[in-house]
Amino acid sequence: MTIKPLKTAMTHHNGTPPEVTATVAAMLARIKTGGEDAVRHYAATLDRWQGDIVVPEEMLRTAGTRVAPELRAAIHFAHENIHHFATAQRGSFQEFETEIRPGLFAGQKLIPVSTAGCYVPGGRYAHIASALMTITTARVAGVRHITVASPPRGDAIPDAILFAMHLAGATRVLNLGGVQAIAAMAQGLFETPGADILVGPGNAFVAEAKRQMFGPVGIDMFAGPTDSLVIADGDADPETVAWDLVGQAEHGANSPIWLASLSPEVAEQVIAIVPRLIATLPEPNRAAADRAWRDLGEVVVCDSREEAADYADSARRNICMFRRVIWIIGATDCAAMARCFLGRRPPLPLATRPQDQTTCCPHQARRATPAGCRCTNS
Repeated sequence: MTIKPLKTAMTHHNGTPPEVTATVAAMLARIKTGGEDAVRHYAATLDRWQGDIVVPEEMLRTAGTRVAPELRAAIHFAHENIHHFATAQRGSFQEFETEIRPGLFAGQKLIPVSTAGCYVPGGRYAHIASALMTITTARVAGVRHITVASPPRGDAIPDAILFAMHLAGATRVLNLGGVQAIAAMAQGLFETPGADILVGPGNAFVAEAKRQMFGPVGIDMFAGPTDSLVIADGDADPETVAWDLVGQAEHGANSPIWLASLSPEVAEQVIAIVPRLIATLPEPNRAAADRAWRDLGEVVVCDSREEAADYADSARRNICMFRRVIWIIGATDCAAMARCFLGRRPPLPLATRPQDQTTCCPHQARRATPAGCRCTNS
């Protein structure tokens, strides 16, 4: 068997830059000694926020009245589906007791953590989905207190995000972003209990802050850049494949995308289509996707599904990734995957946001257990 490369990545993600590690360490040290005053300092200097840190309960409760009905209905739809899947997933974890030897009993009990700290990004985009995916799963798991932090945009956190937070079950919301948000939740500042676990996506500084806090505080994962690997056979629609790749590449210039195709024709068409689709994106998405495709995009042709699966597993050796979204055409087995979508036209953006599942959860099983979505659309 041979794997034929048609487009090779020019470089690979090499982990967290040393300057990010050093900056985060210095900020965490200052907040550890300076407490709330240090957090307010960083909020003012980095996010230009000098207002209240704690979102008033009334503002949180009434946020839905300031959201357009169509968007409010979409948030309800997504929350219901995520809640449904989380409930089923929670039900799959069983308590038990077994007699190992006469008189010697051992068992397992499922005890939720007391406090979860959920981070909801708010830099370039309003991450409604991140609020739903983290808070909902924590609430379904039985977490008693859920602290949520998100950077305000302008004079407040967007109402759509506040509505999603309230709907999902947030206990307290902080107008904080970045490293200072992670530290505040971990230390239990602003009259919140210290988090037992920190969850949610974020930029390199947020991810590094979670990594450095790990130990005394649990984390869901140390997330690398968003990435996607598509396995497509000869019947796959090249434009659909290309859109899925571009949809991941626009997350950032450091977002790797791979295609393992069983058809040289499909692979060559995808390579030709991707630049055209990128050109239709607005800025700054266009520049991010263009650089990600140029530097980190890779396309190979495989002889069989088994070979494509081997390629998918080997991809993680080149890039330090703990979250992988894989679209598989047909049935195959990839040990490296975190999520698997089956079908002729599986809707990756739909399934990773409102359809049914979550890509970030406050429990460790998601780090090792892949989730799947079978789509029957044609």
